[in-house]
Amino acid sequence: MHSVEVVLDDDADHQVRAQWQQLALAGLPSQAKHTGASNRPHITLALSGTIAAEVERRLMAAVAGLPIPVTLGGLSIFGGRRFVLARLVVPSVGLLELQAGVMRSLDEPLDPHLTFAPGRWTPHVTLARRLTADQVGSALTALGHDAVITGQLTRARRWDIAAKQETWLGETD
Repeated sequence: MHSVEVVLDDDADHQVRAQWQQLALAGLPSQAKHTGASNRPHITLALSGTIAAEVERRLMAAVAGLPIPVTLGGLSIFGGRRFVLARLVVPSVGLLELQAGVMRSLDEPLDPHLTFAPGRWTPHVTLARRLTADQVGSALTALGHDAVITGQLTRARRWDIAAKQETWLGETD
């Protein structure tokens, strides 16, 4: 399985990583605990079973308009027995068009719960996963009142979930 994601500019990335660190210092689950080089604040635009060369070319065309402005707003909680804490992303016209273009580019979009369908997608940047109900309150307290984060979505990547490999779209490494 592959995800298509966009990442934040350096300043916005740093601000999100500071929130990851706040959670970690409070002894809470945090994305800071995932120390792999590819772990970075991002917004997932779509999922796909496979991404062939032709699909990758279409994806590169879909993300050619980057960078675009982005605003990370308030906190949100997703989940049931265990919870995900995230910063909601303001769904600007540019971001919604970007996500729709990425979805149209895929031959095999995976969306069993209609998470990425028009009008159903909730753009967010994950701060922590697998929180218990008690930890949710502690996490909100640890983060306090954090200001809105503004910046740019600068680059897009394809993340091969099984191989744990990132490929930057439109760039040669």
